[in-house]
Amino acid sequence: MLKDLVALTKPRIIRLNLIAAFGGYWVASQWNFDLWTLLWMLLGSTLTMASACVFNNYLDRDFDTKMERTRDRALPQGRMKPQGVLLYAIILGVAGISILFGLVNALVGWLGLLAIFVYDVIYTLWLKRHSTWSTSIGGISGALPPVIGYCAVTGELDAGAWILFALLFLWQPAHFWSLAIRRVEEYRAAGFPLLPVVKGITRTKKQMIPYILLLFPASILMYTYDYVGIYFLVISIVLALVWLVHTLYGFSAKEEEKWAKTNFFISINYLMIVFVTMMIDTVSA
Repeated sequence: MLKDLVALTKPRIIRLNLIAAFGGYWVASQWNFDLWTLLWMLLGSTLTMASACVFNNYLDRDFDTKMERTRDRALPQGRMKPQGVLLYAIILGVAGISILFGLVNALVGWLGLLAIFVYDVIYTLWLKRHSTWSTSIGGISGALPPVIGYCAVTGELDAGAWILFALLFLWQPAHFWSLAIRRVEEYRAAGFPLLPVVKGITRTKKQMIPYILLLFPASILMYTYDYVGIYFLVISIVLALVWLVHTLYGFSAKEEEKWAKTNFFISINYLMIVFVTMMIDTVSA
C-alpha cells in the first residue's frame, strides 16, 4: 500500500523537479538564503508536484492499461480504488498550495496552481489525447519548478525567472521524444497522438533540433545577466553540444532504440549537471 502511494507521486519526476527548484532558489539567493523559506518552498513544491502526478495517474488510469510501461501501476492493476486516489491527490494539492501561499509568497502559490492546471487539464485531459503539441505546450508545467524556487526569493517574475523557465521548457521536448521513440508502438496502441506516432520518427528527430539549439542562447543569457559564472557557461554549452551532436547522429543511426535510449540518458544528465553547476557557480556571478 505504502509503495503504491509513493509510486503514484512519480518520485523520479519529483526528484528532477526539486533539483530545478533548488537551483532556481540558489540563483536568486546568491548563497544568501533564508533556510525556512527554502525548506517551505521545497516541501510545498514537493506536495504540489506529487498532487499533479497523482491526478495524472487518476486521469490516465484507462489508458495505462494499454501500455506495458504503465499497466503495472496501482490503478490499472486494481490495487487501489479511483476514489481513494482522487482524494489522495486533492489532499496533497491542498497541503502543497497552502504551504506555498501561506509560508512562502502568493506568487509561488499561483505558479503552483498553474503547474497543476497545465499538467492535468491542458496536458493530460486535452492535448495528450488530441494533439501532437502535447509535449511542447505541456512542458510549461515542467518548466515552472525553477521559477517557483527563484520567485520564492525575489517575489517577482524578472529576467532570471524567464531564463530559468526557458531552460526547462526547451529541455523537455527532446528529452521526452527520446522516450516516445523507444515506446512509439505502445503509444500508438494506447491511442496517444504523440509526434512520433502521427508524424513519424524522422520528423520527430528534426523537431528536436531547434529546441536543443535554443538551449545555447538560454545558457548564454544566464551568464550575460550575471546570474552565473564562466564555469556554468562553458559546461552548459559543451553538454548542449554533445546532446546536439548525438541527436544529429540519430539520422544515420542503425539501431533506433539504442540511439533513443542514449539520447534520453544524455538529456537526463544534461539537466542534472547543468543545474548542479548553476548552483555551484552562482557564487562567482
